[in-house]
Amino acid sequence: MARRAHQPLEDEEFDFILSMAPGPVLAYFCGSWPKALEACRAMDAVVGELAEEYGTRFTAVRTDMTRCPGPTRRFAVTGAPTAVLIKGGEAVASHAGPMTREELREFLDTHLGELG
Repeated sequence: MARRAHQPLEDEEFDFILSMAPGPVLAYFCGSWPKALEACRAMDAVVGELAEEYGTRFTAVRTDMTRCPGPTRRFAVTGAPTAVLIKGGEAVASHAGPMTREELREFLDTHLGELG
């Protein structure tokens, strides 16, 4: 069974997930407008597959830009989807726009490797 991304309903839940995650968090910010929805649904599948494959190397959090405006501003997210890799509450890396499975794998391998 594939791991699913946490989906915080408000800013406080997002912060709680960050504080409780045992390691890095991959937050991918999504929007509710039609063009963003399509790209975000594609990212759901890609993130789910890689979260399953990578196991406990990161925690995935799907974040709605409208419902969680605080993290959206804090991590300077201006478009959806945007992936932000977070460690210790700080953004380590980000990527704006949709990613294929291979692109997300490269992003994770590069930046998770830098985190040790």
